[in-house]
Amino acid sequence: MTISVAERAQLRAAVGELLREKCTEADVRRVMASEEGFDRELWSRLAEQGLLGMLVDDAHGGLGFGAQELEAVAEETGAALLPAPFISSAVLAVALVQAAGSDDDKQRLLPGLADGTSIGTVAVTGPSGSWTADGVDVRAGADCALTGTAHYVTWGQVADVVLVAARSDDGVGVFEVAPDAEGFDRTAATVFDPTVRLSTFTFADTPARRLGTAGWDAVQQALDHAVIAAAGEQVGGARAIFDMTVEYLKTRVQFGRAIGSFQALKHMAADLLIEVENATSAAQHAAAEMAAGSETVDGAIALAGFTCAEAYETVAMNAIQMHGGIAFTWEHPAHLYLRRARTGLQLFGDSRLHRERYLVSKGA
Repeated sequence: MTISVAERAQLRAAVGELLREKCTEADVRRVMASEEGFDRELWSRLAEQGLLGMLVDDAHGGLGFGAQELEAVAEETGAALLPAPFISSAVLAVALVQAAGSDDDKQRLLPGLADGTSIGTVAVTGPSGSWTADGVDVRAGADCALTGTAHYVTWGQVADVVLVAARSDDGVGVFEVAPDAEGFDRTAATVFDPTVRLSTFTFADTPARRLGTAGWDAVQQALDHAVIAAAGEQVGGARAIFDMTVEYLKTRVQFGRAIGSFQALKHMAADLLIEVENATSAAQHAAAEMAAGSETVDGAIALAGFTCAEAYETVAMNAIQMHGGIAFTWEHPAHLYLRRARTGLQLFGDSRLHRERYLVSKGA
């Protein structure tokens, strides 16, 4: 489904309004300290707005939107530091079901993911954290029983739709595991960013069922959607902390002058604005390329993958420096943005992986 630029802006504005009301800094701090790590009431509100079913076609209860709508919404969730399994469930799991699942799989799984009654996750990479086919550690036997471990599983503790990339005799396949399956253990990982929960999954001859016949290509399609969503969140977060810093430069007075009038800080702010704008262009270009089905989409996604993640960390680090001592305290929101930025440098592929993919796309 294609919507106009104006309609996309209205969608983004509606999401921003909801998050400014229900996902304030105080809300983020409260929720990230809770056992589950997200607010189920807000999750229901996101479902009511159709956001959890953005990528789900209307035949299965979704809106049938594409990558550009996803990226626009993600900029708002990133600015608000939304602590919720949005990318894990509404993007990664949904995209994988749609890419790998049979018609029966889609009818069984997608409606619940779209209306928020189910929460999905995808176990992809092993301990190497490479997010490539070579990095898959779980193996599937002839009877589809799974053995091995999956690391860095997003929101794995709360997921009830558990999808696993596993090696089989015919390559990597996609498998579904029941949350209470025998031999399945999930352990919450210690995280640097408490707004993004991670788990380690262990499988010991765990019964599973295969989704369709698709292989790694389906997993890569899902990861591509996740990279675009993550890029949108990184752009939104970078812009939010940049705006916060500029406002501080205007109001913080030293030696009888607003510190924003000092030339050194002006230059730093100008450099950070370039980082934000470059990242915004990369994220939105990748989304547009995917929406258009462009032949150059792989390179665009890879470019967004490293550009947006690195820009976010650069802006967050410099924003803390420009705030001075106050930003080094846990009570200041700059810390939350820095932690999200650091986490994003690794999830769904690090900068080295994305750069290598970009070079391959250019024939280098």
